[in-house]
Amino acid sequence: MRYIGCSNLPAWQTARALGRSALLGLARFDCVQPRYNLLFRQPERDLLPLCLKEELGVIPYNPLAGGFLTGKHHKDAGPAPDSRFTMPTASARYRERYWRDREFATVEALRPLARQAGMSLAQLAIAWVLAHPAVTSPIVGASRPGPLDDAFAAAEKSLDHGLKTQLDEMTYDYRLGDDIRSENNPSGPGISCNIMYYRPDEGD
Repeated sequence: MRYIGCSNLPAWQTARALGRSALLGLARFDCVQPRYNLLFRQPERDLLPLCLKEELGVIPYNPLAGGFLTGKHHKDAGPAPDSRFTMPTASARYRERYWRDREFATVEALRPLARQAGMSLAQLAIAWVLAHPAVTSPIVGASRPGPLDDAFAAAEKSLDHGLKTQLDEMTYDYRLGDDIRSENNPSGPGISCNIMYYRPDEGD
């Protein structure tokens, strides 16, 4: 095992684990894997500042909110076929997370900003995640070449300060609240410890 990482741990549990590792002289977490995107910004409140301070790598999953931030879904027409919103094992979870009027309105507000920046919606969303100083590399799931093309293009484009500020202000409310899973399971969602590496086939 080269690097130990955790996924979906709240900041307080991550900090506690780091402290125990230091106290007992054990290997500590090297990176974390949180859900993070324009429609889910809660990690900014405590986890990402902790990672910057402790020099932990951040490899967020869901930078496209399960494909919601590509703009391919339309509420009246229902989910696009062959998406996470139609998968038997995941559709209920993704609909609970994102299938709401507010999220659809946010995506529509993002369209002209992406167009003005010369980006697709997916490129804009990934570039925004990459712009956070704590983020090492997002995990972009791809079952076809298109999402990978957007990911590569986003890595080559940087958001100017004005656009980044506009996106931050537009989506500020998504910093608020608590993850439903954390509320239902106060002890936390568990720890994933393994060799951490970039996998392009997981978690858009």
